[in-house]
Amino acid sequence: MSKKIHIKRLDSYLLQIFLPLFLMTFAICLFLVLMQFLWKYISDMVGKGLELKIIAEMFWYAALNLIPLALPLSILLASLMVFGNLGEDLELLAIKTSGISLLRTMSPLIVLTVFISIGAFFFQNNAMPHIQTKFYSLLISIRQKSPELDIPSGVFYRGIEGYNLFVQKKDRKTGMLYDVLIYDISKNNVDEMAVIVCDSAKMSMSKDKLSIVLTLYHGQQFQNFEGGTSSDNREFVPYSRENFEEKQILIPFDANFNRIDDSALEENAASNYMAKNIKQLKSSIDSMQCEMDSMNIIDRKTMKNYSFFTFRNSYPPQQKDSVILKAKKEIINIVSPDSLFASKDLQTKSSILQSAYAKAENNSNEFLFRSMSKISTQRIINRHWIEWHRKFTLPFACIVFFFIGAPLGSIVRKGGLGMPIVISVILFIIYYIFDNVGYKMVRDGVWVHWVGMWFSSMILLPMGVFLTYKAMNDSAILNGDTYAAFFRKIFFIREKRNYPVKEVVMDKPDYREIARYITQLSADIDTYLSKYRKLGYKTYWTDNQYEEELIAIKNKMEFMLNMVSNSKNSFILQKAEAYPVLIQHQRPFRANSVMARILMYLFPIGIIFKLISFLFERRIANDLEKIKKLNAELLHLVDEALKAENIAV
Repeated sequence: MSKKIHIKRLDSYLLQIFLPLFLMTFAICLFLVLMQFLWKYISDMVGKGLELKIIAEMFWYAALNLIPLALPLSILLASLMVFGNLGEDLELLAIKTSGISLLRTMSPLIVLTVFISIGAFFFQNNAMPHIQTKFYSLLISIRQKSPELDIPSGVFYRGIEGYNLFVQKKDRKTGMLYDVLIYDISKNNVDEMAVIVCDSAKMSMSKDKLSIVLTLYHGQQFQNFEGGTSSDNREFVPYSRENFEEKQILIPFDANFNRIDDSALEENAASNYMAKNIKQLKSSIDSMQCEMDSMNIIDRKTMKNYSFFTFRNSYPPQQKDSVILKAKKEIINIVSPDSLFASKDLQTKSSILQSAYAKAENNSNEFLFRSMSKISTQRIINRHWIEWHRKFTLPFACIVFFFIGAPLGSIVRKGGLGMPIVISVILFIIYYIFDNVGYKMVRDGVWVHWVGMWFSSMILLPMGVFLTYKAMNDSAILNGDTYAAFFRKIFFIREKRNYPVKEVVMDKPDYREIARYITQLSADIDTYLSKYRKLGYKTYWTDNQYEEELIAIKNKMEFMLNMVSNSKNSFILQKAEAYPVLIQHQRPFRANSVMARILMYLFPIGIIFKLISFLFERRIANDLEKIKKLNAELLHLVDEALKAENIAV
């Protein structure tokens, strides 16, 4: 009973740790992706005089629209931090010591992640269509809004359609413009262009914000007559000139924010996929697929009747089948087309070729036009499939990221925000790249829709399974010493022994026992070298005795050196430090195993591994010869130490 209470308390403890961290990381991740959105669309919003209410609404819908991007990253980061903190504080070690496996420890958070994934699915299916419609309709409305009018000084301003304005300087406090030049080309006719020059002007908006009111002071207006001659060799064009002290002109300029209706997106066949749930998407896909099938059938019939076999259309309708059947039976007796064409005169040949070329080009243009409609329909179908799969890929990505983050945190054993953020960002970038590759491949019709949309999950799922397996078996996959030792073996980098003189020795060395071990070790090395100095191909794959005997020699040498390390004799310790660290033979599989025998019979592959192993065999043989030599020198030093002890006694 106490055990059950203990497990329940553990579950409650993990949930109490995970939930605040998850909410915090979710807020951080959502803020980061929202800033990315801001940098992407800032040019569409800046300088348009938007109200704070519109900007706040835009950010609200953008935040809701970016939840699918922030949710998997926040689960990954939170799970990494939770299990990293547990490992760093040795709490995870205490949990494992009490007999609770890592998978059982993860179980309450697995259940919570599954519930979050289910909630994410319903959010994607029910709320996301409405959110995306609101978001994109608002974004299009902001993009279509005219920018806030701010005429620069010293350059021509073309931000007002149909007008070019030049202002030499302006006073920002009073709003006055000086040395103003205006080209009125709103009538799109050079003969009706007007030019206005004035000393100063003042600009304001009309009350309905549909026009700019320009009050001009001390200037002239030049305008061509509408009925002027259009001759290219004219020397004079009639125009009018008007001098004024003060003049007002209205320039059409809509400065209002006009929101487009959501129904414009929902009724648009090219973009209404974002406003549909799973059922509506599948229904639209089926109807469009039926439309595509019917177009393909019509095209095949058209191609058959009006492209390849157009001559059959000249047959009498009631005798068409019998004429075709008779032609098939008598086709052997018909003269070949090449010889028939060669018998014609040059003019007839030219006429035949021109007619064939014209028919081929007409057919090509016709079917190209037909294919454009089918390509457009297929793109819309691909967009629908993308949106359909996204309803499922987000919940699944949440589960996959948890099974990556939790075991990775227990392996790394680093809490806080430093290492988890680095690992999370790297993994999420990998996921984001693969997800975008799959999305673009499906959108362009290169990959099948389910392959492209599940591509990132198919890449990361094996990683999650692998990390979970390694974490459950307490693997040192991310231990730096493990990789350092591996690369030392691969590149034959020697490890150095260090035996300093100990100030306090608990067990004094027994030199007679050490001498006996040295003698036995040299004998074992002679036996080993006589048997395995030259390792045959079959022996390499089938005999595991040479590896076991090498391990026995290594263990005996390490035990002897451990006894020697207690010596006070500096010469003996220096000699012990010269002993090499023995390595093992490197093979892909254990000798005499099933896979080892398979590789042995696959001779071209097996011989490659045997050639690679030759480097290790040569190093082992050289190290054993060196150990024999050092044994003789160390035995001499031990004998001298024994004599010194006897004299002292």
